[in-house]
Amino acid sequence: MAQAGTSAGAEARDARPSLTVMLASPRGFCAGVDRAIQIVEKAIEKYGAPVYVRHEIVHNRFVVETLEAKGAVFVEELDEVPDDAPVVFSAHGVPKSVPAEAERRKLLYLDATCPLVSKVHREAERHFRTGHTVILIGHAGHPEVIGTMGQLPPGAVRLVESVEDVATLEVEDPENLAFATQTTLSLDDTVEIVDALKAKFPTISAPNKQDICYATTNRQEAIKDIAPHCDAVLVIGAPNSSNSVRLVEVARRAGCDKAMLVQRAADLDWSWFDGIGTLGITAGASAPEVLVEEVMSELHNRYAVTIQSEPVTVETITFKLPRELSPA
Repeated sequence: MAQAGTSAGAEARDARPSLTVMLASPRGFCAGVDRAIQIVEKAIEKYGAPVYVRHEIVHNRFVVETLEAKGAVFVEELDEVPDDAPVVFSAHGVPKSVPAEAERRKLLYLDATCPLVSKVHREAERHFRTGHTVILIGHAGHPEVIGTMGQLPPGAVRLVESVEDVATLEVEDPENLAFATQTTLSLDDTVEIVDALKAKFPTISAPNKQDICYATTNRQEAIKDIAPHCDAVLVIGAPNSSNSVRLVEVARRAGCDKAMLVQRAADLDWSWFDGIGTLGITAGASAPEVLVEEVMSELHNRYAVTIQSEPVTVETITFKLPRELSPA
């Protein structure tokens, strides 16, 4: 009887429909996200719980809830932080008014701003010092955009979100302009906006190096590589994660109209998979690999899965922790 049951089970497994999964590589955590999470974890180890964090450290609920379980308390503003508690600023960066307020209150604070976002901050300050009005390409209301615009006095930075915004943009001194970009944008969309800016303002100054970060670039190139060969693409990430949302757009633009963003395996709508023979999977820069593994486990339960993965590049970049948390 045991042998018959085993045989029946094998036949059931063999009867599963076939599915080829093309795993984009690189995907998931970038160096800036990894550093930010380490800062919160090591702050809890050093100072004890609770450690307060202003805004989500990165845009991913799984990460936030994991850190909450370890002793992190997430707040929106500093007035929610007790005077004697340490506070961490999120990876997206903050306006200058935030550390100024922390210093006024003599709070112990740690800045987890991604170094590549900090680079954009310094560029904006440099352009302002040389008399330029700064044009920032980005999405209104995104924490990174709020942080970058908050490096300079009100009115010193003008935000554009689209080619249409450029067409209606009016400035007092069109000969003294410089532009910077949010780090998590779509490369293709940004090129179009930059071209429109240069056409309208031929003397506009560009960044010394491209502002869009290496991880955003690499993840978009990886999805461009597989999307044309897929019946559908699944992007694992949060709906408020700019780089994750951009990956869905990039997949569609690259030739795979059926592309969807999900946060967890539990969110999958299995009817969506009808007719799919080849599925592309990637994860935004703030989504941990455990969420990819969770989705893959569910796919293995339902399909006979064949996995294909060919990295478009290998990432070796790491960022140092603040000296307050570095090993002695």
